[in-house]
Amino acid sequence: MIVVTGATGNVGRPLIATLAASGAEVTAVSRRPFASELPAGVRHVQADLGSAESMGEALTGADALFILLAGELLAGGESATTLLKAAADAGVRKVVLLSSQITETRPDAASHHRLREFEEAVRGSGLDWTILRAGGFASNAFAWAESVRGQRTVMAPFADVALPVVDPADIAAVAAVALSEDGHAGQIYELTGPAAVTPREQAAVLAEVLGEDVAFVELTRGQALAHMSQFMPPPIADGTLDILGLPLPAEQRVSPDVEKLLNRPAAPFGVWVERSLPAFK
Repeated sequence: MIVVTGATGNVGRPLIATLAASGAEVTAVSRRPFASELPAGVRHVQADLGSAESMGEALTGADALFILLAGELLAGGESATTLLKAAADAGVRKVVLLSSQITETRPDAASHHRLREFEEAVRGSGLDWTILRAGGFASNAFAWAESVRGQRTVMAPFADVALPVVDPADIAAVAAVALSEDGHAGQIYELTGPAAVTPREQAAVLAEVLGEDVAFVELTRGQALAHMSQFMPPPIADGTLDILGLPLPAEQRVSPDVEKLLNRPAAPFGVWVERSLPAFK
């Protein structure tokens, strides 16, 4: 059985669907009830990844565990070592952690301390581990959905700074491979999209797919921080803006790992937009 945490999110949902379609036995874990129907045969357990005790039911009988930290869990929670020990005690043999490339490119960034803690705990767990270090998500563009729907406007900072954002569906597909197949133990994969794109270029893609004009308004860093802090811890938002505004060469580089693991190119931003278009109409 494969346990997927973060099951209601942009990576968790397609990962669950992919694993279920392959015939795997899947337990979906989230802190909130599922708002939509799960694929046939998938069990849902409401639990908190930040509490090893609450994960007990989900881990019982599990062979593999996918760990995704988001929201408040990026700022704190129970020791990562405690969770990994509970997983090992329950019989889990394999763990796949979704981390961030920032743990490598900016090892002192306070915003990603929690992910570094989990990386260290995973590597020391005694389990077969795989770490997926993702770049920026294409789905971060959902933050523009309301202004695009209401005003046909994208508002974002750093209009002309390009990053190779990755489709969460590609992250899910890579995670499914690492969870289901042998040969990935002890590996760290860097996941990016196929090309670096700027926020202004992303707005142009949205306009093209919508078939309507979409204006672009550049925010100051302060304006962006105030907005992002409404849905993520301020230190995480501040660290994210560091990357968006002054990315390092390693953060702008396109990684070959998605194509290597999936035997196809990583999806460009437009593919994500086409799939997510109802949110912007």
